[in-house]
Amino acid sequence: MELAARMGETLTQAVVVAVREQLARRTGRTRSISLREELAAIGRRCAALPVLDTRAADTILGYDERGLPA
Repeated sequence: MELAARMGETLTQAVVVAVREQLARRTGRTRSISLREELAAIGRRCAALPVLDTRAADTILGYDERGLPA
């Protein structure tokens, strides 16, 4: 009741918000592990791709030796 009063919500609203926040935290922890694994897999796939252009990134983007657009 104290939380509801401080937040200017009904008791029901405070409980619903608290439950949703708790679920989001728990889901986030579970998702972060699989997301981490998914990102690592993407990184491995990208690292295994052949190099199609050996030019430096700055050259490809069109920057000169001073970092200015060419």
